[in-house]
Amino acid sequence: MLPLMSNIKTKLIAGTVAAALLATSVAPAMAYGKDEQNMVKGALAVLLLGAIMRDANHHKQEQQQPVYNPPVYREPVYYDDQPRHQPPVYQPPVQSYYNTPAAMAFNAYSSDERRRIQATLANYGYYRGRVDGNFGAGTYQALTAYATQSGKMSMLETRGGAFGLMDGLLY
Repeated sequence: MLPLMSNIKTKLIAGTVAAALLATSVAPAMAYGKDEQNMVKGALAVLLLGAIMRDANHHKQEQQQPVYNPPVYREPVYYDDQPRHQPPVYQPPVQSYYNTPAAMAFNAYSSDERRRIQATLANYGYYRGRVDGNFGAGTYQALTAYATQSGKMSMLETRGGAFGLMDGLLY
């Protein structure tokens, strides 16, 4: 049977049953009170919603068909195993932040002044370490972040510029 005909047939049968239930339940319900009539209405609503949900689930199951995706063949890629001579690339030595002009200038201050510099950087939100007056990775990163944000990064390239930047943090 065609799907369209079976769908129409199912709806026709469901409609006839619903009309018959409605017609038979209305006559005796008129003899009942208001509460009994509401109960019959509720029962009919539950039956109708159940039929609608079964119909929706039936259509959902019909639409979900497995899809076959055939495998895709790809040509294998072959790599040349022969080593190639590469000329050495010069890389400048990495400078430790302990030997930077910023470190030399920072360590020239007194212990109290170094702690004040770290505390000022912490108040600005750049330094997150313990305020101990020692120069380390945290202090160096805080100084470079502060200098970058304030547009004074070039001051950290010389010892005099680093003194000027830290004097600005102290006074």
